[in-house]
This record gives sequence, C-alpha cells and structure tokens, in this order.
Amino acid sequence: MLVFVDANLVLFAVPKTGSTAYHLALKGMSEISFSGKAAYKHMSLRKYERHFAPYLKNAHGLTPERVAVMRHPVEQIRSWYKYRSRPTPRAEKGVLEGMSFDDFVAAVIAPQPPEFAKIGSQLTFLASEDGVVRVDHLFAYERPLRLRQFLTGRLGKDFETKQRNVSPAIDAPLSPAMEAKLREVRAEEFALYDRIVAAGGYLSNPAGQD
Repeated sequence: MLVFVDANLVLFAVPKTGSTAYHLALKGMSEISFSGKAAYKHMSLRKYERHFAPYLKNAHGLTPERVAVMRHPVEQIRSWYKYRSRPTPRAEKGVLEGMSFDDFVAAVIAPQPPEFAKIGSQLTFLASEDGVVRVDHLFAYERPLRLRQFLTGRLGKDFETKQRNVSPAIDAPLSPAMEAKLREVRAEEFALYDRIVAAGGYLSNPAGQD
C-alpha cells in the first residue's frame, strides 16, 4: 500500500493485480510505503478503515482518496493457482502439486476452504465492514493505461512499470461447469468487474455514495 500526501491518494495493493510492479515504480514518489510482510503491503480496505485511516486523519489531517485495481475474477484466482503451483526454495514442487485448476477453484469457493485455498476475494478485500465497496477510483487490471494516466495526472510525473512476480507458465483450463459455479458463488464480484469494464476500465465511486 502506498500513500501520496500531496496527491491525496492511497493506492491499495490488491493481491494478484500487479501491485508489486506499481509499488516498485511508485514508492519513490510516496510518503508512506508498506512493503515486505503481506499483512502490511496487502492491507484490506476494512483493516485500513479500522486502524490506518483514523491515524492518517488524526495525526496528519489526511483523508486520501482510495485507488485500487481489480482483475477479472477467473484470472485473479488463476494467478493464485499458478503462484502456489510453483517450486519453492524448500521444495521442488509447489503446494498444489497434481491439483487441477477446477479442483483449486472448488476448494477456494468451499464453505470452509482448506489452508492452501484461503485466498479471500477481491470484493471482500475492497469492501467496508458493511459490505459496501468504498473505493473512490477503481481500475481494471486489463486496462493498465487508464490507471497510469490517472496516476500521472495526479502525481504530476509519468512512470513505467516492469513485470514482477510473474507466475510460471502453467496450463490451467477451467471447465464451463466450474466457471458457472464460481460465477454463481461470486456473482457480486463478477458484476463489479463487469461494471468497470463497461465504464472503459475505470469506475469512479462504485458505491455511488457521496
């Protein structure tokens, strides 16, 4: 997560949406930069509202506009699948050795996901305690130029990103039946993403509240 004081922005690091690339490209322009441990870097909106937003307001008089990126839900989960299928320094095989993408998706959307499938959802990450997505500026991962233009305009300086944390090239097909089940379980997340795409890759004030 990055906080830009003069631009009055906070950029959330939604997991598997290119957040590391933006962090490395923009941290030199930010006044506050959370990196390293995932709990800090990938601070959810509700945790931000509960703990960090009050600190920014009370200690520094800041109420930054909230910026975030959202990825197509299937592709975001597929990125998690590839990430957890990779070999690690401690093992030649990944956590998901031999597991199909269909089986991984089924585990992710299970009522009680196993540990390897506890990846949360983008909708939950971006929602307040009451379930409302209180982000001021929401961009589609697949339309990076929109975010770059927005941030360049607000920061007064252009920047370039480089690919980071690229997932391994693994064939990960999803059956129509499992995709239909995923869309049923996460209908609100798909609907929100579709709204961003329909708006040209950028949705202002998705909650529709002042």
